[in-house]
Amino acid sequence: MHPTLASLTQHTGLKLGVLAGEDRLDTEVLWAHASELTDPTPWLDGGELLLTTGLKLPVGDRELMRRYVTRLCGAGVVGLGFGVGVNHPRVPPALLAAVRETGLPLLEVPRSTPFIAIGKAVSAAIAAETYRSVTAGFAAQRELTRAALSDGGRQALLERLACQVGGWAALYDLSGTPTAVAPGWAARRAARLTTEVRRLGARPAPASTVCPSAPADRVELQTVGTGQVPRAVLAIGTAAPLGTAERYALQSAVAVLTLLTERSRAYVAAEARLSSAVLRMLISGEPDHARAVAGQLYGALLDAPLRVLVAGAGAQPQALEELGAVVESAAARAGESVLAAADGDDLVVLAADGGAALTACVEYAAGQEPRAGLAVGLSAPTGPATADTAYQHAREALLVARRRGRPLVEHDDVANGSVLPLLADDAVRAFADGMLRALRAHDERGRGNLVASLRAWLARHGQWDAAAADLGVHRHTLRYRMRRVEEILDRSLDDPDVRMELWLALKATERSPLGSS
Repeated sequence: MHPTLASLTQHTGLKLGVLAGEDRLDTEVLWAHASELTDPTPWLDGGELLLTTGLKLPVGDRELMRRYVTRLCGAGVVGLGFGVGVNHPRVPPALLAAVRETGLPLLEVPRSTPFIAIGKAVSAAIAAETYRSVTAGFAAQRELTRAALSDGGRQALLERLACQVGGWAALYDLSGTPTAVAPGWAARRAARLTTEVRRLGARPAPASTVCPSAPADRVELQTVGTGQVPRAVLAIGTAAPLGTAERYALQSAVAVLTLLTERSRAYVAAEARLSSAVLRMLISGEPDHARAVAGQLYGALLDAPLRVLVAGAGAQPQALEELGAVVESAAARAGESVLAAADGDDLVVLAADGGAALTACVEYAAGQEPRAGLAVGLSAPTGPATADTAYQHAREALLVARRRGRPLVEHDDVANGSVLPLLADDAVRAFADGMLRALRAHDERGRGNLVASLRAWLARHGQWDAAAADLGVHRHTLRYRMRRVEEILDRSLDDPDVRMELWLALKATERSPLGSS
C-alpha cells in the first residue's frame, strides 16, 4: 500500500503537525504536489497531499477560503500541507476554519522542512512498497510453482494462492463446474458462480471480470490459457480489493496454471495426428489397425461400448473449440479416454457410452440456443467393429439436426421416428410443388378433383372401391381420373417409384406435414 498521512506525520525528519482531520490520517497518499495557485485542481489526479505557503491565497476571506478547500476536496485531494514562516507566520484562521468544516486533514509544515523533502519521503515510501510487492510476487511465484509441481498439483497451488490473498480460490472448466477449490469451506461459494464463469469463458481470452452479485466476497474471475478460447477459469474471493502483492500472486497463479493446463504445440499436433489416424481407420472398417495404433492412449476407449458424435458449427467455429474443451475437461476429471478429431469443418468425438465426457458433451450441446450455430448428431452405442456404421449414423443425425434447427439429434430418434419431418425443407417443397402443379392447374379450371382423388387412391393403396367410397364417387369415375393423372404427368401409376414420389409430394405440400391425410 501507499504511505498514509499518519506515516508522514510519524516521519521524524519531517516534523509535521496535525491541525485538522485527525480521524482521516489513515488515508493513503498517492503523491505530494506543491502549488501556489488559487485553483490547482486542473493539474491534479486525486489522492495528492497538496503543499502550499498561501502566497496567492485570499486568506482573509472566509468564503473564498471555503470555496478553495471545497474545490480541493472535489478534486480528490487527501490532505493539505501549509508551510508556515514563509508568507504567513501561522496557518490563517479562515483556512483553518474551512478545513475543519469540510474535514480535510491539514498538516503544518515548519519552515525548516522544505516541500521537496516531503515529496522525497512520499516517493521513497512508494518505491519501497513497490519493491516489497515485487519481491513478494517473486516469492509467491516460487511457492506456487513448487506447490504445482508437488503431488497435490493444482489443488496445492490453489491452497497456497488462497493463503497469499487471504481468501479462497477455485478453478473451473468451461461448463462452470469447479474442478478444484481451496479451502474446502469455499465450495458452496464457488458453486454459485456457474453462470458468471460460463459467460466469461465465452469471451475471447484473455479476459477477466469482477462479479457484481457475489453475496459475501469480492470475487474476481480470470481466464486461463493462451489461445482465443480459454482452457479454464480461475476465481479469487477476498474481503477487499487485491493489493499489489496479492495482484502479483494472482498473475503468477494464472501463469503457472496456464503452463499446467496448456500442453506444448508439438504435443497437441502429434496427438491430433494420432487421433485423426485412429478415427480414419475406424470409419474405414479397420478396427484392428485402429486398436494397434491407439495403443494405451485410446485403447481403453476401444474396449467398451462407445458412441460417435459429429458436431458442426457452420460460421461459428469457436463453438466447436468450446465443445472440445468441455469434453476433454470432463474426461480428465473422470479419468476417461476420449478421442476428438477434426473432420473437415466438423468435430468427431468418440466417447464411452454413459461416461462423463459424453454426458458433458450432450449437456453442453442441449444447452445451446436453437440455430445458435452448433449442431450435433449422435450415434447409438457401438463397438470398434461397427464404428464406421455409427459414424455414418451420426452424420445422418447431424444433417437432421441442421434441417430441424435443433442443437442435438440422436440417430435412434431419426431411425425410430417418421420420415415426414424431413420433408420440411424448401428444396423438397419446391420439387413437390413442381410435380403437382399441372394437376392443381387442371383442378382450378373446374375439370375434376384430381389431386384429392390421387391422395385418396394412394392412401387406399390403389383399392378402387375403398378409395371411391372415401370420395363419394363411382369407381369408374375414379378410374377415369387416375388415367387423366397419368396423361397429364406422362407417368405410369403402376410404377412404385412414381406412387412413392407422388405420395411424398402430397405430404410435403400439406399445411401440416406431420398430420395424416
